[in-house]
Amino acid sequence: MLHLHRAERTARLADGLADVLRTPLADPFAEEVVAVPAKGVERWLAQRLSTGLGTGSGAGSDGICAGVRFPSAGRLVDEVLAAARGTEHRDDPWAQPLWPLLEVVDECLDEPWCSVLAQHLGAGSGPDDHRRGRRWASAAHLAGLFGSYARHRPHMLRDWAAGADTDGDAALPADLRWQAELWRRLRGRLGPSPAEHLDAACAALRADPALSDLPARLSVFGPTRLSAVSLAVLDALAAHRDVHLWLPHPSPVLWHELAGRDAGRRRADPTATLARHPLLRSLARDVRELQLRLPAHTSSHHPDDDRPRTLLGRLQTDLREDRPPGGAAPVDDTVQVHACHGPARQVEVLREVLLRLFSDDPTLEPRDVLVLCPDVETFAPLVSASFGLGAGLPHPGNALRVRLADRSLRQTNPLLDTVAALLDLAQSRVTASQVLDLAATAGVRRMFAFTDEELERIRDWVARSGVRWGLDPSTRAPYGMDGVAQNTWRAGLDRVLLGVTTSEDQPVWLDLALPLDDVDSSDIDLAGRLAELLDRLEDVLAGLSGEHPVPHWVATLAGALDTLTATDPDDAWQLAQA
Repeated sequence: MLHLHRAERTARLADGLADVLRTPLADPFAEEVVAVPAKGVERWLAQRLSTGLGTGSGAGSDGICAGVRFPSAGRLVDEVLAAARGTEHRDDPWAQPLWPLLEVVDECLDEPWCSVLAQHLGAGSGPDDHRRGRRWASAAHLAGLFGSYARHRPHMLRDWAAGADTDGDAALPADLRWQAELWRRLRGRLGPSPAEHLDAACAALRADPALSDLPARLSVFGPTRLSAVSLAVLDALAAHRDVHLWLPHPSPVLWHELAGRDAGRRRADPTATLARHPLLRSLARDVRELQLRLPAHTSSHHPDDDRPRTLLGRLQTDLREDRPPGGAAPVDDTVQVHACHGPARQVEVLREVLLRLFSDDPTLEPRDVLVLCPDVETFAPLVSASFGLGAGLPHPGNALRVRLADRSLRQTNPLLDTVAALLDLAQSRVTASQVLDLAATAGVRRMFAFTDEELERIRDWVARSGVRWGLDPSTRAPYGMDGVAQNTWRAGLDRVLLGVTTSEDQPVWLDLALPLDDVDSSDIDLAGRLAELLDRLEDVLAGLSGEHPVPHWVATLAGALDTLTATDPDDAWQLAQA
């Protein structure tokens, strides 16, 4: 049976989940399965459960959270569907259709029905047309669209498979029908899509629950949006299992207003303006639409305590009661707006505000504080600097424990950042600053043993030798300047090497190179390492130019890491991950 639990506060849902998990499964070796929307939610929920599953009855009791698996909801659904079909999800050609789709696009661009896409990609405009670089990005975007259609509108894809160009309800506009035909061409290459097997897979799960190895009880915690496929699979699992859906919902009043209504097309949805509070009307759209699409279920509400008579409490109460804001409100610091002149100042103010909160409330713990930011990669180094997260950089005064979540692999693995830098160099002018930045990355510095002083020395040589852009004249050919050798890296390196090997007392010209001053015999080793770096970089960039099959790119990038970077034994995982 599908059990829906809703509450205004996620903490109440976590406490309710702990109550459910406190009753063990019949199989003592079975894992509890709790699907979560993000890794951050998993960490918070595991901490909350470790206190809620203690030996006592209160949330403050000591306990552990063990034997619980936290997959994502999407992964859980994919695994269940694959099990129902008797296959592995990773073996499904529709799981990663990018490369086959790219081949289909290339084959169809000359056909009349594909004129919209062909015009976007610049088909027939010649190999030098700048739009040629859109092929992969456009194919990746289309693959993402087709995946989204399969999850949210499987009935539309079933219509497409039957030859009907509809959006699942009405006919597609003329300028969008090429998508349906392109999908059918891709289907002809990959076979029927999972959307076409959805009904059969759900029927199989209802007929034989043993097809999936999930336990007799599972939970989906904290979703604000579930796809049509996810709802169908959860409904099928609920035929023989207890499926608990833990839904954060801000307003019981709005929930009861929506009871008994059906979901229609979004542009004609009469429930869109049903909420009276403007924040509830705008920010609760996802949970409102989810409620309208839920299959048959039992519903439980976990009520919140009365909110304190503060500005924040007033706002939460108004949302809960779906009451438009109005009247006098208390003025306090429970809702604050800080105007700061840049991200760095925002982080500094954040730290001071947090220190004050911890000082004023001894019961407040770091795990109770969540900080959201619009771009984690912009703020992550500022947080590290302000909160003293760097190794050997303890921040004076009060120490705050901080965990930076949801960072990209490129930021957490320096070698992947090096790969990205090489790809940027391969399609750029190879400027002096780009190569110097590459030389300063951790892996390259370790391979060529560059110290901070030596990097500064190299920067000085580059500035005085006049290096601007281009490895040599041949790399300037795409810009029509292959006859100009001046200000390339090759010309600058010639000046450095001549400065090492000739005397300053009698400067001589060698071809077009004049020895660089203030380069003596003590710089021989450094000049040699710089020459070796540029020589290897030239070979790598030669391999990264032109069009090649995938194995060539993989081998070239892997070889680039071997020839340009090195790691210490503790960081060997970086190369394996790359």
